Amino acid sequence: MKKITVIKMEGCPYCAAAFRAIEKLKKNYSATELEIIDENFQPELAEKFTDYYYVPSMYVSGKKIYEAHPGESYDECFANVKKVFEVANG
Repeated sequence: MKKITVIKMEGCPYCAAAFRAIEKLKKNYSATELEIIDENFQPELAEKFTDYYYVPSMYVSGKKIYEAHPGESYDECFANVKKVFEVANG
């Protein structure tokens, strides 16, 4: 199992969708460690990740696996978050 780092922003609807997906997936991947970084409140941590533009962005062992895109549906988000969990646990 590898740590998942999530970069988010408070009030972001795509982040809210990702966290809905995370809550559902945590049941199947209960041992997964999550590090949550809020871009607005922890800029010194977020600036270490220079290869993203949109939030949420999710990394496994420092490698970006998922970055949301404008207009993304919840189903797309869920599939992408699931892929992140699979990479972290694979």
